[in-house]
Amino acid sequence: MIYGTDSTGATGTNVSSVSKSKSEVTNPQEAQDRFLKLLVAQLQSQDPMNPMDNAQMTSQMAQINTVTGIQQLNQTMQSMAGQFTAMQVLQGTSMIGRTVLTEGNTLGVAADGTHTAAFDLEGSAASVKVSITTASGELVDTIDLGSGQEGRNYFTWNPAGKYSGDASQLRYTVTAANAGAAVAATTLSPHAVIATSANNGNLTLELDNGSSLAYAEVKAVY
Repeated sequence: MIYGTDSTGATGTNVSSVSKSKSEVTNPQEAQDRFLKLLVAQLQSQDPMNPMDNAQMTSQMAQINTVTGIQQLNQTMQSMAGQFTAMQVLQGTSMIGRTVLTEGNTLGVAADGTHTAAFDLEGSAASVKVSITTASGELVDTIDLGSGQEGRNYFTWNPAGKYSGDASQLRYTVTAANAGAAVAATTLSPHAVIATSANNGNLTLELDNGSSLAYAEVKAVY
């Protein structure tokens, strides 16, 4: 940009005041208009015996074009970001009514009275058992799954004849072992998606238990 004065100092105050307010301009067209007015004022006030050379003028024009281009690019990117967020929310509506798996230990939603949940094992296990309890820790049932493979494993459980309350709030833990050594397990809870929204440009799912979940945290959809 044009900062400073000519050799006579005649326009020092005007150039300085314009330069200070220049940083406040966010509209590319306004910034370009201010530059042209400043350039004309500088040309009119320059010392005829020591005029601005062509290289200096070309450099200043290249600078304003660069700044204007960056501002226009920023505005374009902001507009595209807004459109992308709206598109995400619109596409996210296809998730409503679907069931997602996220880290947790509740049985969640049931299909035809049967609950399906999952867990991730850090390694293969020769023995895998699932213990289902109430929120207070009272044992409701134990499922012996036999062996388990490394990675994602699913199990189903029907509370008929075993529990008459709200089974979706029951907890479960996984105990896995291989050759006498424990195998770490991460439990995954199923939840129904009831709505979608956007948070800081990211798709967010509203779940049936009242919580919100970033789409990036979804482990599986079914």
